[in-house]
Amino acid sequence: MNATIEFDVWKQRLSSLFHALGEIVYGATVYEQVRDLHKERANREHLFALIVFGDLLGVPILPPYYTLRLLPYVMPDLTGWRRRMLRERDITDLCDQEIT
Repeated sequence: MNATIEFDVWKQRLSSLFHALGEIVYGATVYEQVRDLHKERANREHLFALIVFGDLLGVPILPPYYTLRLLPYVMPDLTGWRRRMLRERDITDLCDQEIT
């Protein structure tokens, strides 16, 4: 009984060690690319929302027919998008971007 408990403890420690090593390898190899891809996807979603629902911000681009057809799909994210697009930006917002 005692040997089984001790084996389970070692098994759990080894499992957590392998998990930690996997996280270290992930962070050292592809974490930055994954983060950049998430940022790019968010930028594309913001651009799509601006093109389709720009009239909410005063930028009429597409006819209202298409806006109304897409409204049910975008409605959950609409208030957050408007807040992000209309907020003031300063120099600290540029710190997260790469300068090329």
